[in-house]
Amino acid sequence: MTQTAQRDEQVADEDRGAGLRERRLAAHRSARRVFARFGFHRTLRERLAVLAEAEGVHDLDQLSDLYGNGVVEALETKVAGLLGTEAAAFFPTGTMAQQVALRCWAGRTGNPAVALHGLSHPEVHERNAFSEVGGLRPLRMTSEPRLPTAAEVRDFEEPFGALMLELPLRDAGFVLPSWEELTDVVRAARDRDAVVHFDGARLWESTVHFGRPLEEIASLADSVYVSFYKSLEAFGGAALAGPRELVEEAKAWRHRYGGMVFQQFPTVLSALVGLDRELGRLPEYVRQARVVAAALREGFAAAGVPWARVHPEVPHTHDFQVWLPYEPDVLGEAAVRTAEETGVMLFGNAWDRGGPGLALTEVHVRAAGTEWTAEDVKAAVAEFVTRLREQVR
Repeated sequence: MTQTAQRDEQVADEDRGAGLRERRLAAHRSARRVFARFGFHRTLRERLAVLAEAEGVHDLDQLSDLYGNGVVEALETKVAGLLGTEAAAFFPTGTMAQQVALRCWAGRTGNPAVALHGLSHPEVHERNAFSEVGGLRPLRMTSEPRLPTAAEVRDFEEPFGALMLELPLRDAGFVLPSWEELTDVVRAARDRDAVVHFDGARLWESTVHFGRPLEEIASLADSVYVSFYKSLEAFGGAALAGPRELVEEAKAWRHRYGGMVFQQFPTVLSALVGLDRELGRLPEYVRQARVVAAALREGFAAAGVPWARVHPEVPHTHDFQVWLPYEPDVLGEAAVRTAEETGVMLFGNAWDRGGPGLALTEVHVRAAGTEWTAEDVKAAVAEFVTRLREQVR
């Protein structure tokens, strides 16, 4: 095939992918039944309506924020209280928050090496920001689809100043260790005189799996980052929580990184609304995700689909993966067609290649997902499989 033909084929593939994305979003918006409705599924008008709920979470007669005061400080105080830390700092993004946190720890420990998982967010999704921007040196402890073990931390051949643990580990299937495994890993890092930082973008929903309150989980780490939009449906934003001295230093670096934004009240108010509206419901979503996961397994088994997998079999949070032995484009088309023709969106996310003839997608269960029964899920699986088989004839 000539280079021109290859380029033409690539463009055609991208056009088909873009068309499927547009259809998927349109089908999701019009579907009468979905597992989750996120902010990016809504119009600007619908998103702005969230702020109408802010009356009950903050005094709206106060002056708006300027460069991190006012309502921003109120959110920081609330997060520190929830996580049981001395202080917290609001950041525009989690990427910035974690770079700053680990840069601060490197200065304190004298070691710029950060031990982390090969599937962690900075390694997969941040274009080598740790090393390119922060001067840090990532060390991959493992790339297995699980958190590092205490033995791997204890026996790692290079010294490191900080251990970063992503809880849950999203790209491995939103997996968490057991409480005992987590405490052993933290102890192993301490034995090596390393600090421990939690990438807790989705830490809010880990309480069910660990059987511990947020503050007890956070107390294991020297610092913790949390996100406001991934589970709490805020417009964006993140927080870094930890000792007051570290947080004050982080605020100085926040300014240097361009994170001292003139006004942030819309995002901050949406975060306060999310904490008020969603935080208390997350355990319910986790329990429902386990009902959904079991029904998906049973539905695919009843439909005779070979090698259908839900991972983890019992979800650790309200998010999990589904693996099926088909090409991603085939699964994507079947999922969209099912939603378009039945009004039921079983798989609202894109499918990614997991190997030859194998693909995976993520399933997220939120408030809309609590309306499903196990029988609803199984019926939706049967509809999906019917269209899937039509695709592969």
